[in-house]
Amino acid sequence: MIYVSRKEHFNAAHKLYNPAWTPEKNVEVFGPCANENWHGHNFDLIVTIKGKPDPLTGFVVDLKKLSNLIRQEVIDKLDHKNLNLDVEFMKGKLASCETLVVEIWKILAAHLPSVTGYGQLHSIRLYETPRNYVEYFGE
Repeated sequence: MIYVSRKEHFNAAHKLYNPAWTPEKNVEVFGPCANENWHGHNFDLIVTIKGKPDPLTGFVVDLKKLSNLIRQEVIDKLDHKNLNLDVEFMKGKLASCETLVVEIWKILAAHLPSVTGYGQLHSIRLYETPRNYVEYFGE
């Protein structure tokens, strides 16, 4: 089994806030991430595809096609946006990295067959900061 990864980057703002809680409870749980005026991150997104190479190309997935897919379906919808307000697939959801990575998985899983017949989505890793990331395997 071969694992192929593509790294993309985007910038976005969000606020961690549960509307069922008081402002005080949100600050207690989320700290400065509950700032009513939002806060931003420089995100790195790593998408890993697994599979056996196409015997005609030697590729599990054409990385240029994968990059274009990630950009069109995910990055263009997130970059320089407010995750709470501007991103349709995040409407009504808590804008945590855990939620975001699951939503990204759903989008890419639906579109991946258009760029590879030999690979499948293995994992998505989303770095919120250089030291904090979430990884999802579709389970």
